[in-house]
Amino acid sequence: MKKNTIIVFSTAIIVLTAIMLLSKPTPKNIDQQTTITPETGRVNLLTVSEKLFDFGTISMKDGKVNHSFKITNPTDKDIFLKKVFTSCMCTNAYIINSNGEKGPFGMEGMSYVPPANETIKTGGSIEINAVFDPNAHGPAGIGPIDRFIVLTDENDNNLELEIKGVVTP
Repeated sequence: MKKNTIIVFSTAIIVLTAIMLLSKPTPKNIDQQTTITPETGRVNLLTVSEKLFDFGTISMKDGKVNHSFKITNPTDKDIFLKKVFTSCMCTNAYIINSNGEKGPFGMEGMSYVPPANETIKTGGSIEINAVFDPNAHGPAGIGPIDRFIVLTDENDNNLELEIKGVVTP
C-alpha cells in the first residue's frame, strides 16, 4: 500500500507541474531585444535595434555627443508611451517621429520632465536620440559613465536604453 501511495503522489506532482508550466502564457513577438520589466515581471513588447551604445572615449573639449536608438512596435496594437526620462542631468532624450522632434526629456525630480504622450502605431517606429554632455559634471567629471534612458508605456512597462563611455579632458 505504501508503494502505491508514493507512486500516486509522485504522478500527481508531475502532472500538476506540467499543467502549471503549460498553462503559463507565452508572450508573442519576443526576441533578444525585448525586455521584461523587473518590478512587474511583464514583457515590454517594444523592440529596439540595440539597447546599449558605447561612445568609447568622449572628449570634454569636443562637447556633446549623441546616438539614436530605433524603437519599433511589432505588436498588433498601438503602444502609448507616457514617460521618457534619463538617469542623470547630463543626459537628455528626444523623441524623433515623422512629425519632428519632441523633448528634451531629462532626469525626473531635478527639473520638469514633460509627458511623452507618444503613440507608436502597430508596426510603426520612432527614434530616441540620447544626448550626453561630458561637461555637465565639470572638470572633475572624467572617467567612465553609464547612463540610462527609460521609456514607460501606459501599462507601466519600462524599456531601458543605455549609453556608456569614458570622459577625458
